[in-house]
Amino acid sequence: MDYLLLKYIHIISSTILFGAGVGSAFYLFMANRRKDVAGVYFATRHVVIADWVFTTPSVIIQLITGIALVHITGGELFEGWVLWALILYLFAGACWLPVVWMQIKMRDMAKHALDQGTDLPEYYWKMDKWWVILGSLAFPAVMIIFYLMVFKPEL
Repeated sequence: MDYLLLKYIHIISSTILFGAGVGSAFYLFMANRRKDVAGVYFATRHVVIADWVFTTPSVIIQLITGIALVHITGGELFEGWVLWALILYLFAGACWLPVVWMQIKMRDMAKHALDQGTDLPEYYWKMDKWWVILGSLAFPAVMIIFYLMVFKPEL
């Protein structure tokens, strides 16, 4: 595949990944702060959909195109900035995977509370706490990955 086309796909997928991630996080965070069950259900339902439609494919495309770009340019996969980008990618992924599971559980709890006309259970708010913590860890990792990709520092 042509280098520029591959780079274009890599950049577009990173943009979709970052945009979907930040947008979903913002809307769910804000819905949770209001504690309106209908709003929380709306947000969690759509965040789960966005993860499957946008985030998951972008995560896969990022890894494939990133490795291919390193190969095409003759770079080393396990050295320097590329190694650190991969480590941070895996760290962010390790934060994201439980978040995906939590969002599905949170959606289901919100749906149940909405159907029953009750408040969200305490377990929902424990998951919300961990959702915020894991997102707060993953976000800086992604920002550093962007820095590494753009500036390619000698490490």
